[in-house]
Amino acid sequence: MSLQGRITAGYRTDLMLVLLGTWFSIGLFLDAWAHANVPELETFFTPWHAVFYSGFAATAAWISWVVWRNVQRGHSWRDAVPAGYGPAVLALPLFALSGVGDYLWHTFLGIERGLDILYSPTHLGLITSMIIILNTPLRTAWVKLGDRPSPREFLPAALSLAFTTSLVLLFAGFADATVWTSADVVRAFSFPKGNETLFTLTLAASVAVTNIVLIVPLLVIARRFRPPLGLATLVYTVCMLLSTAIAGYANISTAIGFVLAGVVADVLLWWLKPSGDAPGRLRLFAALSSFATWAIYFAVAGITAGGMPSVTEMWTGAPVLAALHGLLLAALLVPTRAR
Repeated sequence: MSLQGRITAGYRTDLMLVLLGTWFSIGLFLDAWAHANVPELETFFTPWHAVFYSGFAATAAWISWVVWRNVQRGHSWRDAVPAGYGPAVLALPLFALSGVGDYLWHTFLGIERGLDILYSPTHLGLITSMIIILNTPLRTAWVKLGDRPSPREFLPAALSLAFTTSLVLLFAGFADATVWTSADVVRAFSFPKGNETLFTLTLAASVAVTNIVLIVPLLVIARRFRPPLGLATLVYTVCMLLSTAIAGYANISTAIGFVLAGVVADVLLWWLKPSGDAPGRLRLFAALSSFATWAIYFAVAGITAGGMPSVTEMWTGAPVLAALHGLLLAALLVPTRAR
């Protein structure tokens, strides 16, 4: 007899998926590090690709087994896919096809080494399908959890959010402020007034883009849930662990500053309790958290490099501009209190 009705995945199912996703994600960042730091990289068959694609194979096998197990229990094929898992089931073949395309691309067109890594069509197919797969525990939590999940209940979703944020930041690498060293931050904002360089403009753009990538996930979660304490620190820490690997561990002081900023964001989440029903507090959180993140960023750069950038307007104005961007995003996400 066939059972009817859509099911939801259990806690252990989601936790196993996110643990396998950790393997999967580490493989991607190892591969990205190799593209950026290994000059003799000339073949598709590398140890880093082995970690990456074996992580995908394990993740795909787990999702397939979850669906097959539910079919064996009497559910129809449609109902055997747990709520939130449907996009991942569709993304698995997309990833596999992109992987085959990546092999052919590397074989016939060569290995990407710079900005072209982020624009390669096969890489974009891989990262898009990977984000959809890794986001599965967050979709599950969205469906089945209440408004105030415990840290344990929310752990798979939090890790899912942290890894997907890291992947988005990775593919915004041309404007990623987390990989900058303190010395380069000070040098970029030290220039004769009226003669700013491309280096200056790159850091200014990177601050704006990185701020958006980091603050939007927290705002979306705060709109739906009362975030468990530690969420922001976890997201920032995972992003920094992976960004330091990409930067060859030259940006350790910057990474420490972001982890500290995550702690401050968590304190603000606990204190302000932003939510979709309290748009004023959501906007205040967005502005204060963004301001604190970049104030810490420039303070750490100045302390580590032995002096602040020479153009005071740049390092004092950048956190304020980031706060305004955060405020605007919060206003767009929740225009008014729900009636």
